Formats: sequence, C-alpha cells, structure tokens
Amino acid sequence: MSVGAGRALRMAYLVAGVAGIGFFLMSVVLLGYWPGRVLEDQTRRMSPEMTLGLSISEQRGRDVYAREGCAYCHTQQIRYLDADVARFGAPTLAWETQFDYPHLWGTRRIGPDLSRATGTRTADWHFLHLYSPRALVPDSVMPAYRSLFDGAPDRPRQEARDLVAYLETLGRARELAGPEGEAHAREACNCPDDHVAHMAWSVTPVNGSPARPRPGGKYPPLSAAADLERGKALFAAHCATCHGATGRGDGPAAAALTPRPANLAEHRYSSDRLSEVLWNGSAGTAMSAWRDHRMDDLAAMAAAVQALSAAAPSDPPSKEMLARGARVYEANCIQCHGVNGDGRGTAVAELVVAPTDFRRQQASLTASLRALREGMIGTRMALWTDRLSADEILAVAHYVRRLYQDASTATEPPR
Repeated sequence: MSVGAGRALRMAYLVAGVAGIGFFLMSVVLLGYWPGRVLEDQTRRMSPEMTLGLSISEQRGRDVYAREGCAYCHTQQIRYLDADVARFGAPTLAWETQFDYPHLWGTRRIGPDLSRATGTRTADWHFLHLYSPRALVPDSVMPAYRSLFDGAPDRPRQEARDLVAYLETLGRARELAGPEGEAHAREACNCPDDHVAHMAWSVTPVNGSPARPRPGGKYPPLSAAADLERGKALFAAHCATCHGATGRGDGPAAAALTPRPANLAEHRYSSDRLSEVLWNGSAGTAMSAWRDHRMDDLAAMAAAVQALSAAAPSDPPSKEMLARGARVYEANCIQCHGVNGDGRGTAVAELVVAPTDFRRQQASLTASLRALREGMIGTRMALWTDRLSADEILAVAHYVRRLYQDASTATEPPR
C-alpha cells in the first residue's frame, strides 16, 4: 500500500471516529439534555407556587408500588391523544411529577393508566382488588397480592394500607391546584395556537377521571330505545361481580364492600336516576362512574338494570296510613331525604353517601322495612326501632314508596 493511500485511510478513520463521537454527543444533547432543560423550564413556569409532597406512609407505598412491579403494567402518564383523554382524563403536565424520582411512569398499559387514580375508588375496593383482582374484574390478568394481607381483604397489613395511600396521591397535586392552578398553567404555557398543548385543558382536571364519582354533576339523559340483550351482556361483564348475576347484590365482591352493592332486584329506578348514576357514579360507595363508555352502551346497561326489578306488589295502604307516614317522615326524615323526598335535605352536605332520592328510586316494601328496622351499614341511615313504633315504621315505609315518580307514575302522594 502506498504512503498516500495509508494516509488517506488513517484520515478516513479519524473523520469517522470524530463524526461518531460528535453524533453521540449531539444525540445526548438533543435527546437527553435539551428535553430535560425544556421540561425543567416548563415545570418552573407552570407549577403552582406550592405543591403537596408525599407523606411518610405514601412514600412507603410508592416503594411497595415499585417493588411489586406495578409500573410494568400500569402507566402514570396520560398522553396528548383523544383516546387517552376520553378514557383517563386531562393529559399529564410536566409539573405534576416533579417530585417523582426515579419516575414510575411505566411504558405499557396492560392495566389502565393510574394518573387520575385519586378518588376514583373506595379503600375497600382497592383492598379487594389487590387481594383478589378477578373478584371485581373477571378478565383481569393482574396477580393477587395476598402477601400484603392477613388472610382476608378486610385485614390489610401496613404495606397494603401504604400502597393504597400512594394510589390516592396520583392526580392529587393537579386537583389541589384547582381552577387557579389551571389558569396559571395555561397562561404560563403561552401557547394559544397549539391545539395539542390545549388538550391539557380540554377536560376539567378536578374530578377529571372518567371513572371518578362526581356528586351533583351534570349528566346526559340516556335513550329509552336501548338494546336490552346488549345491556344484559354488558351487565354480566361489568356489573355482576358486585351486584350479582340476577342483581340481588350478592356478587363475589359484595361481601368485601361497604356499603354493600345495591340489590337491584328489589328496587325500581327511573331512567333519569340510572342516567345520573351511570354517568356520575355514587360517591362514598364502590360504584364508580362509567363516563368512558359509549352512550348507547350506557342506555343498554340502564335497560338491563330496569329489567332486573322483581319487587313483589304490596297491598295499597289506606289514606290514614299514608297521612300518618307523612307526619312521621316530616318529623324524622326530611333533614336527609328532603321535604319532597329528593335526597336534598339540609344535612346532605355533611354526608359521604348521598341519601336515597325516593322520587327516582323505589324500594320494595320489604326492603324499605328492612332499612328502617336494621339501618344500612356504611351509610348514616340508622335503625329506627328505638324511636318509632312498628305501626309508624310501616306507615312511613308505605309513604316513601309513594314518593316515587317516573313517566307513568306522576302523581303527588297525599299529605
């Protein structure tokens, strides 16, 4: 090989080596350093002045979450995609995870995203789901974490309590920021023409998860023209684990939940009531919202629930009994259930589980008597046998049933 050819080859090696090192450094800058600086700047500008960190228990729960590999199947980052927003809520902003180090964002969604997990489920639901996932979700592939319990879902060890406490922090920071925090972040974003960036505010982050119960929230009315057979299939897939195959509140998950799932078979529900519950859930219970489902599927589920009603007819009460029941109701029940039985009494703001709306929900006489005689565990509905006589209990049970109104029973009960 000539001297010139050798020199050219060495120069080629040198150029290739320098180019390779340069490309590597450029990659580090463009893919690591520069995006990190952009996110740090975005976090500084858009973050509220003060954000709440993790308590000691919540930090321990985060360690359990990492140790058990929860991030292998669950993400903690909602992307700027319409499908993500529809299912999980507002896209994740950089400042929400500023204390998350090392991050637990995850890369796969074998299970649902958990970015908006706070407030979506009750603690007993989480404990049962950790102890026996398929008792709540029949098709779940999530393993059971029974080592976190002392033999039963209602006997969680401290690690299980810590883990649930950590899950309740996911999405909490942005919720606590409130409307003021949203306005500050939007202003700091300074991106009026960026459609993708504005997806972060396309839904309200407060109660933003489609699964989170939203007490008193607006809801669309469901169509009365529904596919009953489709509804029965959806009920079997999503509802029977709690409410039971026949709607009697005896599903495999029922015993571990407080309050217990409603016995749908011994109730009548108006279409308006079912529209509200399916869209907004029921706060204080394991009944989450189903806003991520299609409207025609929700209408089908409502039709299936109405078809479950098997309440036996009762003998009509006399006018005297109804008048007596009205007096008992006015003296003892209006504080919670409201003057008109709409569940909007003066004490409602102090109650975790909303009182029954008798105008849109009617229990069988047997169920009404049982509630009065035994109370309802997990709610503020106490037993009344120590304050009312047997005749008064029977009279008020008949009276509250007469408050029910739907399209076919628009009559005002006697006073």
